[in-house]
Formats: sequence, C-alpha cells, structure tokens
Amino acid sequence: MSESAHTDKLSVTVPSEVAAELRSRAGRGNVSAYVTDALIRQLEHDRLGDLLTELADVHGPVTEEELARARAEWPGR
Repeated sequence: MSESAHTDKLSVTVPSEVAAELRSRAGRGNVSAYVTDALIRQLEHDRLGDLLTELADVHGPVTEEELARARAEWPGR
C-alpha cells in the first residue's frame, strides 16, 4: 500500500491478546501499515455488502437456482 499524502492519527482500544498478536504479526514499526491494510480490506468488504443490498433492492434477491448456476460456472469447480 502506498502512503497517502494526508494521514489522521487515531486511537483505538483492543484486547491485550489482540494487540500482542498484532505486534507479533506486524513486526516492529509496522503496526500502522498492518492495521491500515486490514481496514482497507474491511471497508472494501463493507462496500461490496452495500452493493449487494442495493442490487437486491433493485432486482430482488438472488434465487437458489441462480446461485447454483453461478457456482456451476465458477472456475475450479
């Protein structure tokens, strides 16, 4: 991830065991980058959920038949 020209400093509170694993996985000095990458992935996930909700509102829910057809056409199946 490239660093943005503008950044905001945030403060978060997490359980101690989560913080310990974060520090272990992120490495010294890389916690902010690790958390930023995780937040970007979550925000993308949230936006996809918003899109699915909007599509269902406009076109109706996906039927089991449509899901089965899509799964059958998915590569690697």
